[in-house]
Amino acid sequence: MAKEMAMARALKMIFLLTFVLWLWLWIMLPTKLYKNTWTPKLKMELNSTYFREQGTNLLLFSFPIMFMAVLGCFYLHLQKNSSEDSKPFSTQRSRGDSFLKRPILAMNPLGIVNTLEIGFAAAFVILLIWSLGNYLYVSFGNLHMHGAGEKIWEAKFRSVSLRLGYIGHICWAFLFFPVTRGSSLLPLIGLTSESTIKYHIWLGHISNLLFALHTVGFIIYWGITDQMALLKEWSEVYVSNVAGLIAMAFATVIWVTSFRSIRQKMFEVFFYSHHLYTLYTVFYLIHVGAAYVCMILPGMFLFAIDRFLRFLQSQRHVSLVSARHLPCGVVELNLLKSPELSYSPTSVMFLNVPSISKLQWHPFTITSNSKLEPDIVSVVSKVGGSWTSKLHQQLSSSLDHLQVSVEGPYGPASTHFLRHESLLLISGGSGITPFISIIREIMIVRSTKPDCHVPQVRLICAFKNSMDLTMLDLLLPVSSTQTEISNVPLQIEAYITREEEPPQTNEENLVNTIWFKPNPLDSPVSEALGPNHWLLLGAVISSSFMMFLILLGIITRYYIYPIERNGDAVYNYTYKVLWDMFLALACICVSSSFVLMWQRKTYVSNKRVQVLSVQSPKASPGSWIYGGERELESLPYQSLVQATNVHYGSRPDLKKILLDCKGSDIGVLVSGPTRLRHDVAKICSTACGDNLKFHALSFTW
Repeated sequence: MAKEMAMARALKMIFLLTFVLWLWLWIMLPTKLYKNTWTPKLKMELNSTYFREQGTNLLLFSFPIMFMAVLGCFYLHLQKNSSEDSKPFSTQRSRGDSFLKRPILAMNPLGIVNTLEIGFAAAFVILLIWSLGNYLYVSFGNLHMHGAGEKIWEAKFRSVSLRLGYIGHICWAFLFFPVTRGSSLLPLIGLTSESTIKYHIWLGHISNLLFALHTVGFIIYWGITDQMALLKEWSEVYVSNVAGLIAMAFATVIWVTSFRSIRQKMFEVFFYSHHLYTLYTVFYLIHVGAAYVCMILPGMFLFAIDRFLRFLQSQRHVSLVSARHLPCGVVELNLLKSPELSYSPTSVMFLNVPSISKLQWHPFTITSNSKLEPDIVSVVSKVGGSWTSKLHQQLSSSLDHLQVSVEGPYGPASTHFLRHESLLLISGGSGITPFISIIREIMIVRSTKPDCHVPQVRLICAFKNSMDLTMLDLLLPVSSTQTEISNVPLQIEAYITREEEPPQTNEENLVNTIWFKPNPLDSPVSEALGPNHWLLLGAVISSSFMMFLILLGIITRYYIYPIERNGDAVYNYTYKVLWDMFLALACICVSSSFVLMWQRKTYVSNKRVQVLSVQSPKASPGSWIYGGERELESLPYQSLVQATNVHYGSRPDLKKILLDCKGSDIGVLVSGPTRLRHDVAKICSTACGDNLKFHALSFTW
């Protein structure tokens, strides 16, 4: 155990040193020292006959990130193996950590931004400004005239337009990391794809703005210098302007449809137009050329690996065991899972129902606990659009089987928020879903390790009407009611905002669980690469990248180099990029498929798809809203009712609740509508002390 922890710390230290070195190279890239002194030496040493002009950037900008990705896989594998023996909760939290995680801004379109994020964002903006300034300083000191009679200010205008494209290229070096769901890099710094999607949005807006200025600037330049014919040029030996225009056209469609107002009102327009990123990427890479492709290759390479593994995982249909219908219109889907599959609370899983749409994948927050329910993974759905409406219609029909595919689960590497002395959970409506998995996690720790410290939990939940109280049923899993919720230090304050008093008894509003027939062709939900997912992912990353380098070296040395050897001819500029893209994708597909087939051959689960024989509850913990005299059928339900106070016709006074929090280490978790999360963040940032540690959770269903 101690040896594994020491090795994990060593890997993380190497990772940090490599990352700092990689960033330092980006800082030095635009400088005069790099251009005039380092570049000639690097080209002489690294641009061999095997890699030509790509050699320098492959070593300096591609290799470090790929190396870090492999290190990250080994680190996460060691962490996963040692997590069961380590203490699940520790109350030691530094004041510095509290300050760095304190929310500073809470506004659209930035979202909730803490001190640490402000610092990194400011550093990134400084990097962009630094790079632009140095690029222009070097360029203005050695201006090139690109046309007869060209004026100095015109040459400078062209230089500025060109360098704006360079700065946008820096954004692309980071653009794909946040959307790589199975990333081995993000967990190393305590992040997930769900929590970093806002960084992808920021980078997308910045890069598209810079590319738009770059494009417009060149069109103006060509216009004032009578070179508009260059607009239609697809050069074989240099940059293709036509490819750049096509890429910008796709980028504009993606950019416009991604704005918040359009994304919320016309999600399917946003969803389908965003898939133009494949064409955008192809033409963008053709435009910038092979040498510049290698500068941003790692992000796209890792994203392609993740995307292909997700594709392979989605080809398996999983077994839907049951659907628990609650009186409030919420449905809990219970899917059979492999016992070896483990995930952290607040994890997310993507679902596809081919009978509704073969293309649409929707994220859902997982409410189950992998230890409490070793054979079941549960997600919750509520009608919120056309796709979920169709799903509920099918689940309410007389179907005895529903075909479902999944991607994931994806979640945090550790449950850091459970290390606090106490937790204050604030939810609005359906935002309660991520808290269900947290409370279930505490339930299993309390029952299996009674001497272990668990945080005191206070759940503040607001609902529109009393029927929504039945969502508290989800705190108790459908597959088991043996774990006593009475052992959990839990207090629930439920607020009903649109009703002044409890409604009359209604015997028809009960929980209804539908069981589906097993299909022998269905599989349990499992990780794409099995129990040793991180170790095998490291094998995929390293083998595919090494294969790419070997094949690229062979193609360059024995096919491209003979054409360019004497300097009389230049191999087609576009074809070089196409070779890069083809070889990268081919190596990823071959390596991933081989590792997956090997894994399935060596690890065959003996788990048979079958219906679990679990007693379906007939009443709801929310049943007290239909009559307080009603006797509940089991102790877990009684405990849940006793832990709950219902307030009708009122809203929670968030400021008072937060200011009244007592204790030295309180984790504040908020989930729900954007306005609620922003309100709590603002209160924590201005009125609360260092004892409150704020965490904003996103929920999906």
